[in-house]
Amino acid sequence: MSALPELATLDRLIEERLEALLPKKLAELREARTPSMTIIATKGTLDWAYPPFILASTAGALGWQVSVFFTFYGLNLLRKDLRELKVSPLGNPGMPMKMPFGPDWFRRIEWNIPNAVQAIVPGFEAVCTALMKQTIADKGVASVAELRQACIEAGVSLIGCQMTVELFGFAREDFIPEVKDFVGAATFLPMARDADVSLFI
Repeated sequence: MSALPELATLDRLIEERLEALLPKKLAELREARTPSMTIIATKGTLDWAYPPFILASTAGALGWQVSVFFTFYGLNLLRKDLRELKVSPLGNPGMPMKMPFGPDWFRRIEWNIPNAVQAIVPGFEAVCTALMKQTIADKGVASVAELRQACIEAGVSLIGCQMTVELFGFAREDFIPEVKDFVGAATFLPMARDADVSLFI
């Protein structure tokens, strides 16, 4: 008597059982897995500081494993003193100016100021920065320093680009002590490859 029919039946039963159990087991594994996110932060202006810190602090608060790689001008966001962050409206058509003071009708006006005017008016960038900071304060939005602290408290890994540190002549003492490490792209890329979400800002 041949054992082949019995083996074929056994194979079929195993396959049916796997088809029944596998989707449920995979769903359980997905549910139990901690999501991860990596962000590459490249910009160091006041307005561009918000996206990486908001996304990182929110994901960290949700229990995600988050790493942010600060490179080029993004390194400014890891410096001890954040007071020097500015808004650069020049060449930014998506940034109409609105005033944070005065009656409602005045606040609703969008002051689309031509680049030619912005470029020649002394102190225009400083005025825009002051207006942006006033708007942030008036609306009760967290400051960049507060969002950065929220990231630290949520366990977000803040990582500096070693090549950029050397390029710009920074010292490690220029940065907050909570910076997890200073590494190169070759170290960060595997983190980005394995992350569930990877963003470039």
